[in-house]
Amino acid sequence: MTKEEVSQAVIAIINDILPEGDCSDINPDERLRDQLDLDSMDFLDIVMELRKQYGVEVPEEDYQQLATLSSCIKYLEPKMK
Repeated sequence: MTKEEVSQAVIAIINDILPEGDCSDINPDERLRDQLDLDSMDFLDIVMELRKQYGVEVPEEDYQQLATLSSCIKYLEPKMK
């Protein structure tokens, strides 16, 4: 997957989990939790959907690498090829 496809995949998962959230103006370098009011359960749902939809395992020690959209793309792109 390209960086753009990874970005779209992450945003689609977030939209499924937070249908009331607005992902149209996400700042890629700002923490997703702060922009979208994600709680820890929402974040775990995102991680679980990545595994379910794309077979990507994200160990707990790597959760920090999913803090922003930019860091998600950097972390997930090689895993989603």
